[in-house]
Amino acid sequence: MRKQKGVALSGLLFWSVVLVFALLFGFKIGPAYFEYFSIRQQFRAIATDPAMHAGQRREIESSFYNRSVIENIKAVTPQDLEISKDGDNVVISAAYSVRVPLFGNLSACMDFAPSSAK
Repeated sequence: MRKQKGVALSGLLFWSVVLVFALLFGFKIGPAYFEYFSIRQQFRAIATDPAMHAGQRREIESSFYNRSVIENIKAVTPQDLEISKDGDNVVISAAYSVRVPLFGNLSACMDFAPSSAK
């Protein structure tokens, strides 16, 4: 007589519940990370734009504002930008926090600091 192999119903239910909670958690915090990557991409695009190397702060803020409208960026405004020079390169950065309610009175607080520096 051979021993049966496989997953018991209780094991299947347990791992299904764990998978559902992991997916729900990912769906809750995922948009905050996607926005972070979008902000970082826009910072790098602005910093590598040859027209912005000699640009004033107002021009860089205007460029970021136009890009943030297109990319639907809400976490960072042009006034939040920290603009500096590193030699001939423009370095754009910002720091912000996102608080995402998970369930009940439990929230995830994430701190982000995107920058155009590599």
